[in-house]
Amino acid sequence: MNYYIDAFRNYVNFNGRATRTQFWMFVLFNFIAGVVLTVIGFMIPALAFLGSIYNLAVLLPSLAIGARRLHDTDRSAWWLLLALVPVVGGIVLIIFYVLPGTPGPNRFDVGCCCGCCGEENAEQ
Repeated sequence: MNYYIDAFRNYVNFNGRATRTQFWMFVLFNFIAGVVLTVIGFMIPALAFLGSIYNLAVLLPSLAIGARRLHDTDRSAWWLLLALVPVVGGIVLIIFYVLPGTPGPNRFDVGCCCGCCGEENAEQ
C-alpha cells in the first residue's frame, strides 16, 4: 500500500527512477480499485461516474510513475508516447516495464533514494 501512496505523493515528479516493485504495485492497486469501482457502478448505476473520476485522478500519477520506471531502464519518458500506437505500442511498453533497471547510476538519477544508485545516494 505504501507504493501506491508514494506514487500519489510524487504525482508531478517525472524525475528520478521507480523500481519494478514500485511500478507494479501501483498498477496492481489501480487494477483492484478499477474492478471495485466497476462492480459498484454495475450494482448502483447512479454511482457509475466514480470510475471515470478515479481514472481522471490517477492519470497524472500513472504517467509520472511510468516515466520514472522508464528512467530506471535508462530510457526517456518520451517512450510513453508509444502507448498511442495501437496494440504494438502497449506491448513494447510492457516489455520495457518488465525489464530490470540499470544497475548503478544512469543518466536519469536525481538524488535516488531507493538504494538502486549506489551507497552514496542511498542516504539522501
